[in-house]
Amino acid sequence: MPTLCSLPDWFAALTLPAPDASPILLAPSNSAPTAPPPRSGLAGMFILVTVLIDAMGIGLIMPVMPQLIREVQGGDLATAALWGAGLTAIFAVMQFIFSPILGNLSDRFGRRPVLLVSLAVMALDYVLMAVAGSIFVLFVGRIIGGITSANHATAVAYIADTTTGKDRAARFGLIQAAFGVGFVIGPLMGGLLGEMGTRAPFIAAAALTTLNLAFGALILPESLTAPNRRAFSWKRANPLGAFRAVANMGALRPLLWMLFVYQIVGQVYPVIWSYFAAERFGWDTGGIGLSLAVFGMSMAFVQIVLIRPALRIWGEARTVRYGILADVLGFSMLCLVTNGALVMYFVPLGALGSIGMPALKSIMSAQVPANAQGELQGVLAAIGALSMVISPVVFGASFAAFTHARAPLYFPGAPFAIAIVLALVAAALFSATSKRARP
Repeated sequence: MPTLCSLPDWFAALTLPAPDASPILLAPSNSAPTAPPPRSGLAGMFILVTVLIDAMGIGLIMPVMPQLIREVQGGDLATAALWGAGLTAIFAVMQFIFSPILGNLSDRFGRRPVLLVSLAVMALDYVLMAVAGSIFVLFVGRIIGGITSANHATAVAYIADTTTGKDRAARFGLIQAAFGVGFVIGPLMGGLLGEMGTRAPFIAAAALTTLNLAFGALILPESLTAPNRRAFSWKRANPLGAFRAVANMGALRPLLWMLFVYQIVGQVYPVIWSYFAAERFGWDTGGIGLSLAVFGMSMAFVQIVLIRPALRIWGEARTVRYGILADVLGFSMLCLVTNGALVMYFVPLGALGSIGMPALKSIMSAQVPANAQGELQGVLAAIGALSMVISPVVFGASFAAFTHARAPLYFPGAPFAIAIVLALVAAALFSATSKRARP
């Protein structure tokens, strides 16, 4: 099995024939790994902590980025916001490009080395950000950060290796819950640490990542068995090649389109909520932060507590449909309600929509063989990154168009109305796919 000691051999191996260069089977594979990895409880904990720290690392630095940009670049807050948008965009673009690459690397060399090396580079990147003295260095840091955070695909592939059926969907839900909790804890810690200086959150993120790296190096076994590995190919590892390869597997092509639309729908909250809540309800930063914390914790409750009984009672397909229905109801409420206090009671309804995504990813995971799980998860992560590039344009532009002083119609809920339409499109795509899949 690959270890940290054998990592220098990786890159030489990229140009050599792989031990198992047989073509990928196109038939779905729900089989469990040939030899389940030992200490699976600790391994699962490491995967969840990795995802949690990934999200925390992003959230930790959010509160101090405006001030940090002004420190290194100068200018007013509006100028800092433009630079901040550029930093966010380059981070998402790197995730889009490198998620399939890391996923394919993990299909060839195993999950363990990809996860550990990415964590090591991530820790160094946070140190670089902590000492950055120019906007150029910040951009370099965000480029590296986007590449290393693409390890999310490999983390999910590890779960796919070690689980099957409904248990796989439930574990995917735990990963999503860990990510949500990280986004709640991260900004709260970042705000507190920011009082000690704009560099403090980066140092904290580096320390947390280093501790998790040490934990993983000690306890993480390899999950991908030798018979399930396959040759690495740059033709398949680039985003377009990976999309093409995955789209040719089973009924995945329409599901990929459905997921893309569904991912854009899911971005409406992080993209527009702060602006919407301030405009519609007059909330200050404290109220907005509280509502986001309630939403994050509600989403974690859904993923940890509700996903298993939902899958047991409804099955994966109906869980996806009911998740979309919950989204539509939640968005409709936000379009109509003008009372901020009342909205707080409905925030958990919006979080209930998150029940569908783990079930959808489990359905897609069952469509590919064991030696392509990393590739699939890389493509899914790339789709998520692409949605992060597109959704700010869609939702931000619609919010501005319906709230500026000369808008023909004042309608702050316009982004949520668009999200309703997109959710219905996703539901239609999913229903059409389900009908074609029936015998």
